[in-house]
Amino acid sequence: MRFNNVSLPELIEIVPLDKPVRAEITVPGSKSITNRALILAALSEGETELRGALWSDDTQVMVEGLRALGFEARVESDPLEACNRTITIRGLGGAIPQGGTLDAPLDLFVGNAGTAARFLTALTCLGRGIYRIHGVTRMHERPQEALFDALRELGYCIDSVNDKLPATIHGSGPKPGATCCVSIAESSQFASALLLGARVGGWRINVVGENAEESPYVAMTSQLMDGFPKRGGEFQIEPDASSASYFWAAGCIAPGGSWNPPRRLSAGGQSVTGRRLPGKQRETDLEKDFAAHSRVEVVHWPESRWQIDGQFPKFIDLTRKGRLVSRNRHLGDSILTLIALAPLTSEVMRFVDLGRLRVQECERVVALRTELTKCGAKVLEEGDTLTIYPSQLHGAEIETYHDHRMAMCFATLGLRVPGIKIRKPACVKKTFPNFFQKLAAPPPHGLGAAVRNARTGERLGMDELFAE
Repeated sequence: MRFNNVSLPELIEIVPLDKPVRAEITVPGSKSITNRALILAALSEGETELRGALWSDDTQVMVEGLRALGFEARVESDPLEACNRTITIRGLGGAIPQGGTLDAPLDLFVGNAGTAARFLTALTCLGRGIYRIHGVTRMHERPQEALFDALRELGYCIDSVNDKLPATIHGSGPKPGATCCVSIAESSQFASALLLGARVGGWRINVVGENAEESPYVAMTSQLMDGFPKRGGEFQIEPDASSASYFWAAGCIAPGGSWNPPRRLSAGGQSVTGRRLPGKQRETDLEKDFAAHSRVEVVHWPESRWQIDGQFPKFIDLTRKGRLVSRNRHLGDSILTLIALAPLTSEVMRFVDLGRLRVQECERVVALRTELTKCGAKVLEEGDTLTIYPSQLHGAEIETYHDHRMAMCFATLGLRVPGIKIRKPACVKKTFPNFFQKLAAPPPHGLGAAVRNARTGERLGMDELFAE
């Protein structure tokens, strides 16, 4: 769903849904899988076609990085999803085509994309030349030391004044038999970066600092590598479970919604239970019941179990007494969706093991507490735990901190709470540029919500809701 676009306003207001909604929503491809697949395609032999690949800030940065390194990348539109692309990468069997010199390093800009920053750092070590990797200010604040230390242990030279970006990488090719240890205490992306390059680099990697919070992402990388074509071919990227969480949540909080999880859709409209979704009901009472309840389905829900956030439907029922959700054991980024909705429930909710959220796109623990408190929520922060109490919420201007997840979580809350206004909503372009179009499009392909320019009160058209 793409039009001749104008910029999103600096401040928008989400108007709560006022009637039940029945929708079947498609969401863009997984960012985590797309950026891993791009690296694997570059290291493969021949052309690899990635279908359903996410096309957003983070993946565009990765594609541009590969092009800067000399790889051929062809990008074609996807007729089924505006924020997806078919991306074809011509791999050279492990060779990195280009590199710079000491006087003129090859420059790679990674924005605020953690996967691009970490994965390209390891990839450029396999090249023959000098590379400078840098990003936006927030990316320069995010941790890199564990990755740099592991690469140095393998025998590579990494120059950085504080073991963060910007950094200069001295590529010196594969180092068969070299061994390193890498900690995933701060991020699994360090281990994933090394694993993605290990087949070509000949490295042996020992993952240390056991961190259950991050190990599912390491497992994703290993499983993806096992199933990826090594000599060209096709690879399908599955939808992003974190992005899908907002629409599962919307179905719960819309009029006539329920905290019981909705069915998932796979290809052809078949639910995973094997029963067809409700269609035309012959009995009048069933028709009335059907119309009175909201149900938002996510089409092609991920079935591979690669994404930890694929478990989100198991945790959406926030009415269970004594509910505790862990960022270590249960969910990844979709835990933010649950945190944002927790004040709407009748039970006290505890979210634990949130330390990883502090070093992502923003300091998310503080950001969530601050913005929920603005809305009238009672939130207690103790260490890396947030305890959230049932609260009467009201509208507020939400600061997004340039964080796509903050914008989307609170926009979802705005489907229920009047007066939620989102500052700088275009930050969703990092992973989900047409998110607000999905909110506003009429059912069944959207939720039919009104999104207004908060300064003028005017309802925004579809052409104004794409984030660029």
